[in-house]
This record gives sequence, structure tokens and C-alpha cells, in this order.
Amino acid sequence: MNGLGTIITAMTTPFDDDGNVDVVEAQRIARWLVDRGNDGLVVAGSTGEGMALDSGERAQLFRAVKDAVGDDAAVIANVGSNDVRVTINAADEARATGADGLLVVVPPYVKPTQSGMLGYFGAVADATPLPIVVYNIQGRTAANMLPETLLELARRHRNIAGVKESSGDLKQIATVIRDRGEGFKVWAGDDHLFLPSLSVGADGVVGVASHLCSREFREMLAAYQAGDVLKAASIHLSLLELIDALFAVTNPIGIKWAMNQLGFKAGSCRLPLDQIPNGVADRLRPLIAPYLAHA
Repeated sequence: MNGLGTIITAMTTPFDDDGNVDVVEAQRIARWLVDRGNDGLVVAGSTGEGMALDSGERAQLFRAVKDAVGDDAAVIANVGSNDVRVTINAADEARATGADGLLVVVPPYVKPTQSGMLGYFGAVADATPLPIVVYNIQGRTAANMLPETLLELARRHRNIAGVKESSGDLKQIATVIRDRGEGFKVWAGDDHLFLPSLSVGADGVVGVASHLCSREFREMLAAYQAGDVLKAASIHLSLLELIDALFAVTNPIGIKWAMNQLGFKAGSCRLPLDQIPNGVADRLRPLIAPYLAHA
């Protein structure tokens, strides 16, 4: 394992027929993802329905996934909330389970100020020795951490290790990369922006489609790093339809359906997320067909 990973999947959380977390199936999914080239896993993030899990379920998942992948991949535990005390307690619990790092989202719903973000993330960073990945996703939180705030945070706290940048703004991503300090990592947080983010110096991706196409993502990264931009672009273009279809309905509805089709017992999403619309399933079915043989 090298750091927190380069090709990282925000892993779906499987539920059994009674709606309970299926830790055995979570271990199976985690091991499969690592065997397919992922060197990091985000557990209980947005794709893992982390906001629908209680603290006991999250800790159970963190431990189970770490036990399954060992040192073959980093386990990045999502502990973010909109209460600093809850986040710090969750960080302690994650550390006790063996997690390698923490994902901490910009607090949702409360719409914090930039100075409030500095205070919140600073308090979490001071309370744990684990590396922290800031998760910036204005579309889900209604608040955007500006580059100057993020970089000031990293200057103040050595364990602010990087950012999962899901602002969708390439200028913002490029600004962070231009001005970052040594060792600070930037992961594309949107699958369709992985290659564009690489073009301005990003280090990797935290993806959803990478449940399926992690090998293609790794091949694309290798091609780009080797200077074969045309090959990297060709791979990127070949994946756009799959990525678009997976996000045609609120994530993780699409990827959870796809994992069920591959033979995993991912189950249904917890309410208020519901079943995949028939039209989206029909669109996805031929796009996931190439991956069925490898499940």
C-alpha cells in the first residue's frame, strides 16, 4: 500500500433483505475491488450511504473492510458530520478499527463560513493523528470550500493530507494544484473529470464508476503519465456513456443496481433513496454487460 491510494473507489454499502448492513458481503465487495486494481477504498461515504448509517454500523463496516483488504489497500473512513463533536468521536472510533485515513466532508446543511470551516476542520485535525482528506462537494452540502481556505488549512495542520475535489470547477481544482504545498494530494471527485483533472496535475480519483472500470481508469492513468495522451483520451471517451448513465439518477442508486446485476448482494438503498427507474436500468444494462464475466 502506498499512501492513501491513487485509484480509489467510494464503496457501496450492501444491505441484506431486512435492511441491515451485510458486513460479509461488504468484505467480498472490498476484496473484489482491490483485486481489480483499486488501491484505496472510501467506506461509508456518499456512495456508501454514510448519512443513513449509525455510528455502530459505520465502525462495524470500517473494521470489516480493513480486515478484508489488510495492507493491500488504504481504508479511508468517512466520519464527516455537521457537528464537530460527533465528527471527532467518529474519528476516534475509526482509528480504533484500523482505518488508514479519514474522509471529512464540508459540513452539510448548516452552510458554514470559510472561517467556520477552518475552525471545524482544524479541531478535527488536532484531535486525530490520522491523515484527513477534505471532501468538497457543494452540490450535496450547499457550501464550497474555497482554495485559499483549503490551502490555509493544510498549512496549519500537517495531517490535512489532501482533498477529494467534487466542486466540478476545473479552475478551482487547478488553483488548488498550483498553490498546494509539498505532499498535498488532489483526487478528482467526479468520474467524468478524472482525465481533465490529471491534465492540470491531479494525483488520482475517488470514483463510483470505478466499481466497474477501475482497470480502465488505471490504464488511462498509466497512458497519461507515459505521455500517450491520445490513448488516455480514447479510454476516457469510451467510459463517458457508462459514467453518465450511472449518474442519471441520484448516486448510489445506479451503481447499487449495477453491483446487484454483477451478482453481489448489494441490496436496496435506504430511504429516502428508492429503486432505480426502469428507463435508467434499461440504459445501464448493455453498458455493464462487458463487466458481467469478470464478477
